[in-house]
Amino acid sequence: QVQLVESGGGLVQAGGSLRLSCAASGRTLSSYAMGWFRQAPGKEREFVGSINWSGDRIAYADSVKGRFSISRDNAKNTVYLRMNSLKPEDTAIYYCGARGGLSGASYYYDFEYDIWGQGTQVTVSS
Repeated sequence: QVQLVESGGGLVQAGGSLRLSCAASGRTLSSYAMGWFRQAPGKEREFVGSINWSGDRIAYADSVKGRFSISRDNAKNTVYLRMNSLKPEDTAIYYCGARGGLSGASYYYDFEYDIWGQGTQVTVSS
């Protein structure tokens, strides 16, 4: 069973950047689609972006398109979320999820993912 650990969160000023990492242990991530989601206080968890197992199909939420980018390094068993031009409304706990399979599809809903990390807090100050 894959276990996921997110890291890289923190406090940053508006306009700043962070890179989140999602490291896997237990099994290789190479046959998993990965997704990033976030949950702000009092709000439901929302889709941020996803990347398929091979890295050639990537999708983003409209709210982060052009500012965030997802990548993966299967050799390091790690998926990344690069976040640029951060805004206060990006403040949330960020989670990565994994879904087994070699499909080329994108997955936009949290119920489509089987495994989750514990999350990492991102706080953007104005």
